Amino acid sequence: MKILAVDPGSKRIGLAISDPTGAIASPWGVIDHVSRPVDAAAIVKVADENSVGKVVVGQSLDEHGEPTFEGRQAARLAGAIRALTEKPVELWDESFSTRDARAARIALGTSRRRRSGHMDELAATVILQSYLDAHRKDP
Repeated sequence: MKILAVDPGSKRIGLAISDPTGAIASPWGVIDHVSRPVDAAAIVKVADENSVGKVVVGQSLDEHGEPTFEGRQAARLAGAIRALTEKPVELWDESFSTRDARAARIALGTSRRRRSGHMDELAATVILQSYLDAHRKDP
């Protein structure tokens, strides 16, 4: 089953999709943040167009495991997505996903100038790969 990951942001929303086996996450792209209902509808449209079976929304947590301000916004976005689809929607800890995405770009040898762009879709990929790895069924 394909899974769609969402990295919600105040300006852009990063999206990533897994392969059908649920082993590898790949960046899908970004959508511009408009409003929660519009964003949720756009996310559901992407999920439907790509035959996704589940949506995972990244939620930032503080050092005590409680949602941050952005994490509470992510939970509200997840609720809006749930209202528009029958697909399961889960929240997943996204802590450090942008930092990890930046580190991945550095490890790949991306120049400083090319690293300066937005990290949204790469952060969504990091979130999704983390989710996939945690839910992998080893034989």
